Amino acid sequence: MPRMSAPGPVPHASHPRIAARLKRAEGHLRHVVGMIESGAPCTEIAQQLHAVERAVAMAKRTLIHDHIDHCLTGDAADPASDLSELKAIARYL
Repeated sequence: MPRMSAPGPVPHASHPRIAARLKRAEGHLRHVVGMIESGAPCTEIAQQLHAVERAVAMAKRTLIHDHIDHCLTGDAADPASDLSELKAIARYL
């Protein structure tokens, strides 16, 4: 009988788009590794690495902004909790 795992948190609506963006960046990074292994010019490699870096940074930024928009409660009864959460996630911007 297959084991059933406990349900985890429901992903945000943006998570599939973020995952798709990261998968594209992953493929792009594999291409850059191939460029290095085949001896491509350093300027071309640097340009492609910059593109991969920007793609990952945008995925991270989207994730963090989505978290701020949808996970901070705005509960006036416990503003310290939201402030703590905001500080914790903002470290990664």
